[in-house]
Amino acid sequence: MVTHRRVIHVVLMVVMTVLALSPPAPCQAQTVNEPGDDHLQWIEYYDQRYGLDDLFAKKTDNRGEGFEELYGTRNFRVILKGIAYRGGANNRWHRTDRRANENPLPDDGLNNLCREGFSRAYYLYTTNFEQAPGLMTCQSPQSSEHELRYLRVSPNDEEQTYGVLKAIYEIIRDDRSGPIYLHCWNGWHASGLIAAKILRQFCGLSADEAIAYWDRNTDGNNKEARYESIRRRIREFTPYPEFAISEQDAALICP
Repeated sequence: MVTHRRVIHVVLMVVMTVLALSPPAPCQAQTVNEPGDDHLQWIEYYDQRYGLDDLFAKKTDNRGEGFEELYGTRNFRVILKGIAYRGGANNRWHRTDRRANENPLPDDGLNNLCREGFSRAYYLYTTNFEQAPGLMTCQSPQSSEHELRYLRVSPNDEEQTYGVLKAIYEIIRDDRSGPIYLHCWNGWHASGLIAAKILRQFCGLSADEAIAYWDRNTDGNNKEARYESIRRRIREFTPYPEFAISEQDAALICP
């Protein structure tokens, strides 16, 4: 009996030693395509996905090429990381459904934005907007029944601009519905105007810095005298105190 107990004791000691020396099972790393529920992880997700490290880099070029998942857009640029993006609509250079440049986003552009998880797209003109769908539904990283709303606003209208800034503020304050896309026809002038106001509001750009930002992102299409009115609107914009954010939030989202 003593011998049997001694054998059992020895076996148990061996097993415990093996378990103690065995390496722990590796943790499964969270990939960029599977962010958690935390709001900050969603900002990081889009920042990594698009890799736009400054306000001038593009994810789609002037012909809409470069990132197939955003096909339908042109000159896609970041405004606020994971929060707001800007650009144009790919109509003039569309591969299969080419039409006049003066149009809203093509349906595949809206659908791709929906599948990328965008919650809203804003058309900054009025031409032919009534022909565009106001709502897209799809499967996105956020939801299997995700919705993208397509809206029209004017960057020249103070009240409508206020509404866009409020929507952005709510996303910054922990709205996980998804980022927004603000677009004109080419991604140069009207989208640059509202983006300049957004950057003045949330990132503290001065009037001169915001005007220089607008000029550079027109890709050289800023020579006509009529564009002075845009520069004047950028200069005259005053940030709203009710939409002020912390320095920590600004450091997180401002490129």
